[in-house]
Amino acid sequence: MNSSDLAAIIAHGSDELGIDLPSGSDALFQTYYNFLDKQGECVNLTAITGVQDVARLHFLDSIALLKTTPFNDSRVIDIGSGAGFPGVPLKIAAPEIELTLLDSSGKRIRFLSDLVSLLDLDVNCVHERAELAANNLCLREHYDVAVSRAVAHLNVLCELCLPFVCVGGLFIAMKGTDPSEEIAGAGNAIKILGAVLQDCIFYTVPGTDVKHCAVLIRKTTPTPVKFPRRFSRIKSSPL
Repeated sequence: MNSSDLAAIIAHGSDELGIDLPSGSDALFQTYYNFLDKQGECVNLTAITGVQDVARLHFLDSIALLKTTPFNDSRVIDIGSGAGFPGVPLKIAAPEIELTLLDSSGKRIRFLSDLVSLLDLDVNCVHERAELAANNLCLREHYDVAVSRAVAHLNVLCELCLPFVCVGGLFIAMKGTDPSEEIAGAGNAIKILGAVLQDCIFYTVPGTDVKHCAVLIRKTTPTPVKFPRRFSRIKSSPL
């Protein structure tokens, strides 16, 4: 499949989502795909491969978040960014956001640093564990929006992600078809960490039958300074 096919998938999918992409974004998505395809296997970045699946299950799935809340000129942090999803596609689709990519893996952060340089995007890449980075005063409660596509239970993600969100801001957790059990299990964590469940927005990834849910959690008060705890404690005794 050639570059025009990827561009067509992105164009049709963004139209279906009701998202207007900026001029030149098709070339950036193509460069992103080429770099991921070349480097992904070496760095073990994603099990999803091929133009069609990457375009839909990574790129379009990521930019679908733009329909969940106004991003405008928001300060956004992608926690556990991995291969850059959803953060980098969001930056391509909404260049005005101020983006930070956070990951604990040196290999992944090197990939991300090289990627954003190649794409000529102004992005801050931070190599640190989330529970440690959250105690950095330059990062704690600094962001309007925190996003995460990480594979972890919602109560764990809340403790790792909500400390980065400013009061009034949002944490958006990308989840599967039915996150109701996780949401119920995270109620205590959400309350303790100074937030409330705002909404669950369900969507179908364009061109597929895949249904996902964006869980929106609104920060209402500062997170107590004792959170997040050490990861071993978070994992063994979630809130």
